[in-house]
Amino acid sequence: MLENGIWTGPIMDQHIHLDRSNRFLSAIEEFSQSGGTAIMLVHKPGFSGQLPLDLDGYRDAYSQTVSMAEVVRKKTGIEVGVTLGPHPVVWDLQANQMGVKKSTELHIEAVGLALDMIESGTASCLGEVGRPHYQVDNERWGHANEVLQEVMSMAAVEKVPIQLHVEDRGKETCRELAEMCDSAGLPRSNAIRHFSPADISTEFTSGLSSTVNMGKGSVTGLVETISKSDSKWGMETDFLDDPNRPGAVLGPKTVPKRTQRLCSALLESGWEEDDVVALLLNIHEVWPKQLYS
Repeated sequence: MLENGIWTGPIMDQHIHLDRSNRFLSAIEEFSQSGGTAIMLVHKPGFSGQLPLDLDGYRDAYSQTVSMAEVVRKKTGIEVGVTLGPHPVVWDLQANQMGVKKSTELHIEAVGLALDMIESGTASCLGEVGRPHYQVDNERWGHANEVLQEVMSMAAVEKVPIQLHVEDRGKETCRELAEMCDSAGLPRSNAIRHFSPADISTEFTSGLSSTVNMGKGSVTGLVETISKSDSKWGMETDFLDDPNRPGAVLGPKTVPKRTQRLCSALLESGWEEDDVVALLLNIHEVWPKQLYS
């Protein structure tokens, strides 16, 4: 799968959003033309519209994500896994509108619905769930962690992996999340820190899995920490498919491009070709199949 130093094997973006009213299929065609072969399509809340007010609202929103996945499979041939769940920022916004108690009740119901759809085979991962990535007051922060602990417990019972949307406080964030996983009975490797920094050392991740934000400098960070890591990890863009936020996250071509850069960097640093092949297969095929099957 290496031809003259070029990776020709699978390439997966493990966290990408799509929107029928925006680029949608053209974004996936760009990804495919750049060498991409698979995605995890993550439910995107309608922050610019009305947020779900009841479980039927979540059911409709989830169904739209599932429908887009079916279209992508049929029209492009790209492999598509689906991640469904209520976004923690939606919980926070709903708490402002309806109070923490009702917002939390709806959030947990939405998690239950997502888990039902995962059990039926419609989706394969819970997410993105977590806690606000911005500062909130201590009372709201405490409630957010209580909700996340309950969500982790629900995922643990169903043996379902979760993609986590959280703040960036470096390894302290990972340490706290790992302790919460242990309390919930959720294997740390089943908790995937989405938009993770490019440090995959166990010292940093505390054994959590990571989907690394593949922005500038990410390849250097990975090369520097890769030999120290026992964690499972992958690559992501968090592409939003939102023309009102150009440059807010990475474009569809990024993961294929960074995969080639990582391949070159490892070969230049002295890695054997067989070891590079094994690593890239693990990132883009072996680990995702183990985790999301």
